[in-house]
Amino acid sequence: MGASSGIEFTEPSVFELTEDVDYESSVAKEPEDVNIPPHLLRKTRLGLPQISEVQVVRHFTRLSRRNFGVDVGFYPLGSCTMKYNPKVCEDMASLEGFTAIHPYFPREFVQGALSVMWRLEQALKEISGMDAISLAPAAGAHGELTGLKVIRKALEKRGNPRRKVLVPDTAHGTNPASSKLCGYEPVEIKSSRLGILDKETIERAMDEDVACLMITNPNTLGLFERELLTISKIVHEKGGFVYGDGANLNAILGKAKPSLLGVDCLQFNLHKTFGTPHGGGGPGAGPIGVTKELEPYLPVPRLVRLEDGTLALSEDFEDSIGRVRSFYGQFLVMVKALTYILALGAEGLRDVAEMAVLNANYIRAMLKDDYHLPFDLTCMHEVVFSDKYQTKNGVHTMDIAKRLMDYGFHPPTVYFPLIVSGALMIEPTETETKETLDEFISAMKTIAKEAKTDPEKVKSAPHFTSISRPDEVLAARKPRLVFWAKEG
Repeated sequence: MGASSGIEFTEPSVFELTEDVDYESSVAKEPEDVNIPPHLLRKTRLGLPQISEVQVVRHFTRLSRRNFGVDVGFYPLGSCTMKYNPKVCEDMASLEGFTAIHPYFPREFVQGALSVMWRLEQALKEISGMDAISLAPAAGAHGELTGLKVIRKALEKRGNPRRKVLVPDTAHGTNPASSKLCGYEPVEIKSSRLGILDKETIERAMDEDVACLMITNPNTLGLFERELLTISKIVHEKGGFVYGDGANLNAILGKAKPSLLGVDCLQFNLHKTFGTPHGGGGPGAGPIGVTKELEPYLPVPRLVRLEDGTLALSEDFEDSIGRVRSFYGQFLVMVKALTYILALGAEGLRDVAEMAVLNANYIRAMLKDDYHLPFDLTCMHEVVFSDKYQTKNGVHTMDIAKRLMDYGFHPPTVYFPLIVSGALMIEPTETETKETLDEFISAMKTIAKEAKTDPEKVKSAPHFTSISRPDEVLAARKPRLVFWAKEG
């Protein structure tokens, strides 16, 4: 075929450099109207590979097969809730009526979208017990910052914004960061020997300089803060607020309303709890719910129903903290969240919590003899082990995580929470079957045996992955972020 067409086909090497390009013309020139420093101008050829389309397709297809995701296998990352999410949520979010609209459309053209947002607000109010909702924040940490700004504005209205935020040692790392960004000094609060907060510690720490207590319930040890109602009263008596980090809300859906436990402000991680895959960095959504006292300070625009029954976004709230982002939240994540809530209903949401807790406790019970359990209590949605038993043979948490990859499982979260040395944080979520959990448990038990009988095998893992064990410290300090072509 090549001979009859007069075209000569060649198959260049992946790293063969193009020779017939005018490299002089490909070198960046300084535009007349832009003063680019000479040291930033390219002075050498690009060195791009000359390859065929099929090579490109095969290259990226091969790379995609190396990726691990929840559609491939068990993803037990603790604190992240990397669960399987129903495809119906993706289907709803891909409908043209949702994807083909724009925030600048006149409101009469987007009543359907505004109705989705309105119904989601009502659902989140019912789930949490909060009095008002803002869907604006774009992620969990963004919700934290927004909630703290709302609390700060309320305290400013009283005449004193205060200086400190109490943050438990079991908190997510975003909590102290959000406090600092909002102008507060985070104060670490130590957990009790049970891994939860006790009222005596809060009584000693709480004074008129404390703006709020930030508390995750269940906390990052997977434990329910059983004294939260009493602790909330202590904070309120001193004029402070209680901020609830709702990242672990899936453990208490339909079982406990944060508002009834004394929480004044709560962020919802829609991407963790209500049906949006969030591996790879997004997208997410972090709406906040607040009590009546904090409602006047919610960010704008706010969703309102007009006298004629239609919906609109209004900025007519004089005490608002203002805008916290462009437009109004991550709309398609809202679509997925409402789809998830309506598909499951009240009974289904309770089942989510029950199955998440059951699965975590099953793993806890089955592995407690093989891995050290620093807090041997009934857990909620996740369980935290440590490498204490394995370190006797020179095997550490990272070694266990690497070896688990050889058995086809994604590693759990490692070295977090920080209060547990050598932590292995496992969250099975509510979507995994007993068969999958049994396979995971079997692999973990095998690794525990290997750590005793053949520790070098564990310490040199993984052995069967496409990339062997890299020097992660070197990779972090000296990353190679650009393409390098081989010369000659």
